[in-house]
Amino acid sequence: VKMPRAALIVSTARTGLAKSFRGGFNNTHGAVLAGHAIKHAMSQAAIDPAKVEDVFLGCGMPEGATGMNVSRNAALWAGCPVTTSGTTINRFCSSGLQAIAMAAHSIIVDGVPCAVGGGVDSISLVQQKAFDPKSGVVESSLRSHPVYKALWMPMIDTADLVAERYGISREKQDEYSLISQQRTAEAQKKGLFDDEIVPLPTKMLVKDKETGKVSEQDYVVTKDECNRSDTTLEGLASLKPVNLDKNPKATVTAGNASQLSDGASACVLMEEKEVEKAGIQPLGRFDGFAVAGCSPEEMGIGPSIAVPRLLQRHGLKVDDIDLWELNEAFAVVSLYNMNALKIPLDKCNVNGGSVSIGHPFGMTGSRQVGHILLEGKRRGAKKVVVTMCIGGGMGAAGLFTVL
Repeated sequence: VKMPRAALIVSTARTGLAKSFRGGFNNTHGAVLAGHAIKHAMSQAAIDPAKVEDVFLGCGMPEGATGMNVSRNAALWAGCPVTTSGTTINRFCSSGLQAIAMAAHSIIVDGVPCAVGGGVDSISLVQQKAFDPKSGVVESSLRSHPVYKALWMPMIDTADLVAERYGISREKQDEYSLISQQRTAEAQKKGLFDDEIVPLPTKMLVKDKETGKVSEQDYVVTKDECNRSDTTLEGLASLKPVNLDKNPKATVTAGNASQLSDGASACVLMEEKEVEKAGIQPLGRFDGFAVAGCSPEEMGIGPSIAVPRLLQRHGLKVDDIDLWELNEAFAVVSLYNMNALKIPLDKCNVNGGSVSIGHPFGMTGSRQVGHILLEGKRRGAKKVVVTMCIGGGMGAAGLFTVL
């Protein structure tokens, strides 16, 4: 695929990830989370905010506190002038990657000099309202279809189904989750996330256990707060599968699934000649993006269909890729897709992933892109791929070159 113009990622910034409902961002508006990430991505690239023509922001639940076209609002919160536009993108868990791809497309196809791609989600403030059946979220003819009814199947049910259907044991899921936790703990100790996380002071809601009274407290989210460095295999094995009461074969637990968390990430993209003119050292180049669909009930296998499509279009094989970020929506998803695609563990999610770090749906893709480019630089990697499964039965994959 020949591209006359090239879109380069020049900077990345994100919040730390805080536990949903009881963590530091449990009362922080989406425009603040995303605005913070955009503001610091721009200042890291040392660009004038007025240069950003458009902001593409992925959001898995673009309603409520992440509604009202949160991208436009976040751009203004970040200090962009009214001349900077913004659009909010939803393809569930790939929204952040989708946003970066669309920012790159705008640069390559439409002649945009500079755009932002990123993602945000506040599970704390939005999830319970967004998926309330009373809110008219269900369409009856699809809901009664034998295959499409799984569009409304809880993600954890799809993960249990993939584990059972493809013979991925509870033990394997727990072992993988332990590796994710250990890798994140090790990376934190080495400061490998410090270049991407910008602390955000906020007000957190705290409930008094005795009285039940809720009060506001000043709090600063300085790092990813979901992972547990003291995780053991015994501890993971002791957790009861979430669906055990309704499904005796259930294997997914709170320990081998991604964690509910809140946060935002943003990357600044610029056309190659603009980057040279500004004298900026870029992180990487956007090379391509592909999506693929599968049955909604086994949405977790999506990457195994999207990745071959992406690689084939670029004349590449799995072995040509130096580093992978394969979203850990559930441990079973990583295990299934690594096995199906023959991705070696030592090249995949090298600093842990959503099982340990957390997964604000629309933010994760952007976090993965920013992280894989920084980590790729540290390791001297060249070609890297970011991929994930997507609710509703899809996979997405993005190809980048580390510069």
